[in-house]
Amino acid sequence: MRTALACSSAIVLAAISLVYGQQQEPQEKPAENPAPAADVAKPTSSNRKNPVAPTAEGLASARKMFGYDCAMCHGAAGDGKGDLVESMKLTMKDWREPQSLSGMSDGDIFEIIAKGKGKMTGEGDRLPPDKVWNMVNYVRSLAKKDAGTKAAGVSTKP
Repeated sequence: MRTALACSSAIVLAAISLVYGQQQEPQEKPAENPAPAADVAKPTSSNRKNPVAPTAEGLASARKMFGYDCAMCHGAAGDGKGDLVESMKLTMKDWREPQSLSGMSDGDIFEIIAKGKGKMTGEGDRLPPDKVWNMVNYVRSLAKKDAGTKAAGVSTKP
């Protein structure tokens, strides 16, 4: 009885090994000198152009999202004085000043909103790209319109 059990166990084990061995295909060896990838110019974040024109509807939608997601740190007016700035020990830019964003392209701002930066989490897949571009337009719209004339000492008042 024991020999029959041992023989049938050996046969089952051999059959399983045979079936498993047939299912495994030989792995291909990687090429020792892989062909160089084609030089495809991928747009960097700085080169990305905003495909969404600023509209009243787009800015209103972005303003609403900004109030929910961004104002707690960036401030309701984009002044960088949100409720969490002090407790999180953040240093925020005042987006109302045009020079605060002058060194950034729309593509750079898009990447920060989408992917995040520092302690800021990005929107990721929560926002479709057109909504992120609307947010870029909104952030740009926060800059004071008359800041350049004040810096030059020109008054805009009659």
